[in-house]
Amino acid sequence: MLRPIAIAPLLAAFAFFGTPVAALQQTAPADSTANLRVYLDCRRCDFDYIRREVPVVDYVRDRMDADVHVLVTQQQTGSGGQEYVLTFLGERRLAGRADTLTYVSRQSDTDDEVRAGYTRILALGLVRYMAYAASLDHVDLVFSNESGESERPPESDPWNLWVMRTRASVQLEGESQTRSTEFSGSVTASRTTEDMKIDLSARGQYNHEVYKLSDDTTRVSRRDVSFNGTVVWSLGPHWSWGVSGSVGAQTRQNQSLFVHASPALEYSIYPYAESSRRQITFLYRVGVASYRYTQPTLFERTAETRPEERLAVAAEFRQPWGNLNVSLQASNYLDDFRQHRIELFNNLDFRILRGLSLTVRGSVARIKDQIYEPLEAASDQDILLQQRELGTDYRYSVDVGLSFTFGSVFNNIVNPRMRGGDRHFF
Repeated sequence: MLRPIAIAPLLAAFAFFGTPVAALQQTAPADSTANLRVYLDCRRCDFDYIRREVPVVDYVRDRMDADVHVLVTQQQTGSGGQEYVLTFLGERRLAGRADTLTYVSRQSDTDDEVRAGYTRILALGLVRYMAYAASLDHVDLVFSNESGESERPPESDPWNLWVMRTRASVQLEGESQTRSTEFSGSVTASRTTEDMKIDLSARGQYNHEVYKLSDDTTRVSRRDVSFNGTVVWSLGPHWSWGVSGSVGAQTRQNQSLFVHASPALEYSIYPYAESSRRQITFLYRVGVASYRYTQPTLFERTAETRPEERLAVAAEFRQPWGNLNVSLQASNYLDDFRQHRIELFNNLDFRILRGLSLTVRGSVARIKDQIYEPLEAASDQDILLQQRELGTDYRYSVDVGLSFTFGSVFNNIVNPRMRGGDRHFF
């Protein structure tokens, strides 16, 4: 049965739906006494938890068998939490009915608190559809006078909406012939409002490896350090502009120091408010890049400063038919257009028909901007140990797959037996 819920959110939910339960039941078809069939379309939801907490509906594995398709999208909030947008789409006997509810978690919430939060909103959203389908026989609503903890308004926030995160780790691995040590850490700070967004970060990684070969002991080390900052201002529902910069060092790219700085302008075809479901953006940057190299480059330079530009077109869709993410990025140095890079990325999950899905993931790039390549040819050791990024004119990857599921349409049972333990037994 549904968990106890506060009266205020419940009343707000019914006010949003706009029709009393009694009236909804009167509009239900006379022959629709079966349990409500729900297709839950959520990548990062705890499905087992949801099925245990909301057992009064039948969960199906294909949206074509559902009375309600619940599409859950999520994106990060400025305070480090997650915004879950639950879109309820009526199917079959409930076709034409649609609602949208939102749950926002806090950065400090545990995984259990987060899943309890979006499950509660899911249960509230399903009440209307259960009423339409006359499948409320096993549902009880318990009202509580407890208002629960509420967040303080922003004007009383001592941090003024700033959120900081830190992380540090040490990883040790070893065998009789090899061993490696890796240190990594990061510090981030962000502040997000409707009109302005600030993201600051510092990240570092140092890796040291030792290999005992037949004739020698080889020691190699790599480092990757960067400091990044971005400030973005809103120019309305479709436009935004900002500035970004970075400074750091990368062993594999022969850079003992790099500095990038550029202003940027972005246009979104759809309003930013619809970003959790659909988004097509055009982003243009122009600025300068400065490098100091560990070894002289192919052009016999140890340092240089170059003007650069970048154009990126990105499309993201999360719809009942599946998910699509595509981006096309082109960049070049303004003083020499022959030194450029064009990259295309694609991630598609498409439902062809009942139970049959197509997955296409891939990328392809034309690479003509590796100005950091050392003049000295890479040794076999550098190649095998990936100490250097090798020169190339192109790079690609492709992953295409089909999946077909058939059998029972129901997916209600939770059975966690033998989920853990030694997986090598079978």
